Amino acid sequence: MTAPHSTLQLRGITKRFGALTANDHIDLEVKAGEIHCLLGENGAGKSTLMNVLYGLYQADEGEILLDGAPQRFAGPGDAMHAGIGMVHQHFMLIPVFTVAENVLLGHEKALGGLAGAKQKVREISQRFGFHVDPDARIEDLPVGVQQRVEIIKALSQDAKVLVFDEPTAVLTPQETDELMAIMQQLRDEGTAIVFITHKLREVRAIADRITVIRLGKVVGEASPTSTSTELASMMVGRPVELTVQKSPPVLTDNLLTVSGLTVLDAIGQKVVNDVSFTVHGGEVLCIAGVQGNGQTELTEAILGLQSRAKGSIDLNGNELLGDSVREVLDAGVGFVPEDRKVDGLVGDFSIAENLMLDRYRGTPFIKAGTVDRGARDAFADEKLGAFDIRAQGIDTHVGTLSGGNQQKVVLARELGRPLALFVASQPTRGLDVGSIEFVHSQIIATRDAGIPVIVVSTELDEVVGLADRIAVMYRGGIVGIVPADTSRDTLGLMMAGERPAHLEGAAA
Repeated sequence: MTAPHSTLQLRGITKRFGALTANDHIDLEVKAGEIHCLLGENGAGKSTLMNVLYGLYQADEGEILLDGAPQRFAGPGDAMHAGIGMVHQHFMLIPVFTVAENVLLGHEKALGGLAGAKQKVREISQRFGFHVDPDARIEDLPVGVQQRVEIIKALSQDAKVLVFDEPTAVLTPQETDELMAIMQQLRDEGTAIVFITHKLREVRAIADRITVIRLGKVVGEASPTSTSTELASMMVGRPVELTVQKSPPVLTDNLLTVSGLTVLDAIGQKVVNDVSFTVHGGEVLCIAGVQGNGQTELTEAILGLQSRAKGSIDLNGNELLGDSVREVLDAGVGFVPEDRKVDGLVGDFSIAENLMLDRYRGTPFIKAGTVDRGARDAFADEKLGAFDIRAQGIDTHVGTLSGGNQQKVVLARELGRPLALFVASQPTRGLDVGSIEFVHSQIIATRDAGIPVIVVSTELDEVVGLADRIAVMYRGGIVGIVPADTSRDTLGLMMAGERPAHLEGAAA
């Protein structure tokens, strides 16, 4: 009698994009009734591997087996037909369609039309306690409920292998806990689950087995009982300090005061609504919240990028609201944008050129209207070493650098001049653990130099680690400003728009 096959086996999967090998002979086995975490930093090759499994990419080498039978998927339809479902990081839903219409899309015959889709939604919702209305329009649903619709879509096709690709990126802590409970229920009913993430806390909470990949290769399996430090070291290949090291804040006279700030979008809707707060020199104010609650527009208003803003942004007695971006930068504001590739760097420019992008006036780089290359290159060489930018030299195009090294170039430019305020939006998004460690150290060093620091982040662990105070945003407003030792449960409630009773009447 032969031994039972695993539900899913990937053998020697290799996927290349030109000279880049995103997956290098990866083996992965996922059994029915287990949650198998695929752990690795952004860019390690996790999503590429799952896109091969789901038929979005074709492997250059290797094979996929389901219950021991080789498979070849020409597209997602083939993968779904074989019993593989995927819950994507970015939801694949049509906002103006109802829940049932989204579930039905592409599966009209299998579900028997719209009436069948509605019945399937009700059945799955009842089975898992989802409480999802099949007639609700997607755009009217909270993010956590939209994710349940994605799960319903996959389960409506009788998926026996379910892939969750970074599913908690847009969830509050409470919604994350609910999702994990759903995953455990699916596992207990025999579903094979692949959970892709880079969040160590979640891995340790839910994994039955862990496979770690780095730079496109499997570097080993780990136990769910492994410490976060052990897992992080496997991910980056060296010891890593995960705890942000900082001393108590020493406040200075430098002060940012934001009063009654309101920003309108293109159709006149308030995306930032009457926001007020202060940040002293020598402290970090972290702005937490699920992405899309006005954080981007808030930081853009500070930088002078929002023309439909009113209120006051006062930096040491200098009103910034209404100033141009150039005037804001000249006032001493350093800014790390949330998308470094689009807003922070010019990919076809060299490191040296990117380091002087906002420094063409009043610097040693410019003499008689021309660039003093010697002064510029000396500055770039110094920053290359000081910020541990790993490149062939200062003439290297930043578009060829890793995400971590690109972010170091942005930091080197913004911190390489006298500052009165430092604003960093999603400063570690897409970075490996080692680069995160470096970025955090630079933020704390800036704070310790007596400069007011604002950090906007959707990563709650990062917020708690860096902050001296935490402001939570929801639907354009600030729910409250709380100490850094506030519990994750309380922060989660605030991220969902609830103001805990003990904060009622508290000053922001």
